[in-house]
Amino acid sequence: MTSKFTAAMAILFALLLALPQTSEAATGGALAVYWGQNLDEGSLTDTCASGIYDIVNIAFLYKFGGGQTPEINLAGHCGSWTSGGCTGVGQEISYCQQLGIKVLISIGGGTDTYTLTSVEDAQDVADYLWTNFLDGNTSAGPLGAAILDGVDFDIEFGDGQYYDNLTYFLKAYDQNVYLTAAPQCPYPDAHLNIAISTGLFDTVWVQFYNNPQCQYSSGNIDNIINSWNTWVSSTTAGNISLGLPASSDAAPSGGFIPADVLINQILPVVKQSDKYGGVMLWSS
Repeated sequence: MTSKFTAAMAILFALLLALPQTSEAATGGALAVYWGQNLDEGSLTDTCASGIYDIVNIAFLYKFGGGQTPEINLAGHCGSWTSGGCTGVGQEISYCQQLGIKVLISIGGGTDTYTLTSVEDAQDVADYLWTNFLDGNTSAGPLGAAILDGVDFDIEFGDGQYYDNLTYFLKAYDQNVYLTAAPQCPYPDAHLNIAISTGLFDTVWVQFYNNPQCQYSSGNIDNIINSWNTWVSSTTAGNISLGLPASSDAAPSGGFIPADVLINQILPVVKQSDKYGGVMLWSS
């Protein structure tokens, strides 16, 4: 891969991994990344073979709820999912899992094509996720026969209703289903606050970017640190991660942190919290 996107990520990772040579040692927690929205990122196999990540979110199941037929968009990484064009991703998922990497399906994203309209609707979406991606998957689903480890909630539209029900339904299938949430950094999040308040999410990675009031900007770490402190002191979740853009291109409204600032000024502060869980990178 040769692109300014890849170069920016290489700089970040080189500095992160200049510390002891595992992602957990470098960040003091798990390192997660979103995959599926940029062809420059390479295949899922490439991403996992890098040895950098502990968790990969496949993005996105961008259409669901309200009686719609769910749809996946992986931005050209595979063919039409409706005709089985993405089932080959299942082999890549299995490869990642063999390396000890958790692989999640991320629902939502930056399009207003999803909704939950009732408790029954939330149950229907939970059923779909369980039978197509999780332990209820007994045949090839949209991503093949691989059984994913869990579901990431990247909900950026709607009124936030019934996502708490969706959370309860997924955990009712199996308490070991790994659930994560990716709220925006203004607290409380307008779309996921009710769901996060259930306390059922294994990890909450807050998006500290594209929101000037709570992100890093021009050498000023005060906004992001103040927002971090609000999240860790006000949220019932026991594991909170620092969600960051992997390059300046990944966050058009700002929030990219130079790696030296991240390592020397921000991580030493946020890692003092007992709730600190690591770093999440948005790489599109």
